[in-house]
Amino acid sequence: MLNYILMAQPAEGTEANPLMSFLPLVLIIVVFYFFMIRPQMKRQKELRKFRESIQKGDNVVTTGGIYGKVAEIKDTTILLQVDEGVKLKVDKSAVVKDMNDVAVQK
Repeated sequence: MLNYILMAQPAEGTEANPLMSFLPLVLIIVVFYFFMIRPQMKRQKELRKFRESIQKGDNVVTTGGIYGKVAEIKDTTILLQVDEGVKLKVDKSAVVKDMNDVAVQK
């Protein structure tokens, strides 16, 4: 029903309202912002805050699925202890989760 109203030709002798022609476009942009762009920005902000708060001794997971314990932190890299005597140097942006809050499964 709304499609017919928005697409209807103006009556003879009246001018078309320019606002009505841009209204669908504006509504689409608003919907995209609130349902896609804003939540993504919020997730990025939380992830940035998490990466800045990582401390030595935290258990983390990388984007590749590697579980490890933070052994050393530098400006852009983290040294993860994966096993006894096995350490990996990963970029800070590769760390996605803190595993301290996850319950131990048996």
